[in-house]
Amino acid sequence: MNILFLSSGSRVPSARFRILPYLDHFRADGHRCFLANSFPQKYDYFPWMGFRPSQLLKRSVRWWHWLRARLSSFDVVFIDREIFDNATTHMEERFRECCGKLVIDIDDAVFLRHPQKFESLLQMADMVVCGNRFLIEKVEPLNRRLLHVPTCVDMNDYAAKPVELTNNPPVVGWMGTTGNLKYLEVAAEALRQVAAEIPFTLKVVVPDIGPLQSTNLSGVQVVHEPWEPANEVRQLQSMEVGLMPLFPNQEWDIYKCGLKLIQYLAVGVPGIAAPVGVNTEIIDQNQNGFVAQSTEEWVTALRSLLQDEKLRNAMGSRGRRTVEERYSIQANYPVLRDALVQLTN
Repeated sequence: MNILFLSSGSRVPSARFRILPYLDHFRADGHRCFLANSFPQKYDYFPWMGFRPSQLLKRSVRWWHWLRARLSSFDVVFIDREIFDNATTHMEERFRECCGKLVIDIDDAVFLRHPQKFESLLQMADMVVCGNRFLIEKVEPLNRRLLHVPTCVDMNDYAAKPVELTNNPPVVGWMGTTGNLKYLEVAAEALRQVAAEIPFTLKVVVPDIGPLQSTNLSGVQVVHEPWEPANEVRQLQSMEVGLMPLFPNQEWDIYKCGLKLIQYLAVGVPGIAAPVGVNTEIIDQNQNGFVAQSTEEWVTALRSLLQDEKLRNAMGSRGRRTVEERYSIQANYPVLRDALVQLTN
């Protein structure tokens, strides 16, 4: 196959985990892949240039990608969510006309921002790749040509946490974007209660920890470590427990693909996650972690894991197997490859 991948940008999570890791596998199987990144990154702009000039540059780069597509013979154009974060579909329509098949990949509730746009996009697509069953249920009334591929990690990059790396006191970790620090409010009271009983460090791996000042974590020893892509796996391995709190009644959260939780489990760190969306499927009946929503549930889960190193290690090992079997590039690449081959035949 000759495939054009339209990516949001090398730093955008949807591209980092749902496009970039697959490229080497496609190429190793003899398929030709052309990666076209948004420039600037889809949700970014260059401050020195200004917002409007940056958007003009972004559009100009996409026009160049479209011209390249017209001069080539791509069997598939594979689009990461959408080309532009706005209400237009003009560029998707142009790529649809000059490429054989159009595939839209969705890993989040991006349709909540521009519902009319996504209705048009989904009807236009020859196939829609969805990151979880909740997205499938949302998309299916508009397009039944669906493929389920969860957001995955490449197990070649995610080495298991060495047992000897256990910290004293243990480290409870949270990794994410600055905008998502708000979710720690869900577990804050439980963290305060447990910190009064059991020594532990809360490591927050995030570009900017500033917004966390509005969350009451009095009595909790908080350590900030700036997120760095090159050190991401090492930062995950430095934890004994990984947190993924979410709000229970926000529609956006239902459609999340559980990447944070999958990353914890991939290195053998058990997770505690809100029972929202796909998290209840990733956490396997308390075998690789716990689900918790109420403060009491968070306290119970934290106590259990902080006080029992053997339990942490056993859950971590089972978590790694969960990712290997269900949420790894190695397990899901053949599913994506075979679906695209069938689509183009």
